[in-house]
Amino acid sequence: MIGFMRAFVRIVDPINRKLGRITMYGIFVMMGILMWSSISKIAFMPSLWTLEVAQFAMVAYYMLGGPYAIQEGANVRMDLFYGEWSTRRKAWFDAFTVLFLIFYLGVLLYGAIESTAYSLEYGERSPTAWRPYIWPIKITMCVGIFLMLLQAISELFKDIATLKGKTL
Repeated sequence: MIGFMRAFVRIVDPINRKLGRITMYGIFVMMGILMWSSISKIAFMPSLWTLEVAQFAMVAYYMLGGPYAIQEGANVRMDLFYGEWSTRRKAWFDAFTVLFLIFYLGVLLYGAIESTAYSLEYGERSPTAWRPYIWPIKITMCVGIFLMLLQAISELFKDIATLKGKTL
């Protein structure tokens, strides 16, 4: 079982690390879009697409950067007691709480897939003047949620290995 967990972690972690490091630069994409929006409002005719593209870029930034944040431990924790605990006790607590995250992400992924299928089937568009298709960002959300689910499972495997006195 440890061999399977080690292989899983060795596959999932590098994928999420590389994607997270690339996604990290998405902040500059969002800044460029919003800067163009500001410039176009002052100098030219305002662009219809900038606000929605910035929102889509932000969704992609958060959803594809989420697995990397989980991997790096950048998520928010209530450190009132946790910081003083032993490594083993932290692993027990993390292994227990990550099960709730896995359940939540599973339900979220199910809903995201249903919503994406609907969007693809009916050609769903945004109800704004620009009217872009919604399915590209919904697919991005599905990929991000799926990668977060894989990363949460990877973290569970790391906690189990820590409890068994091994490292992955």
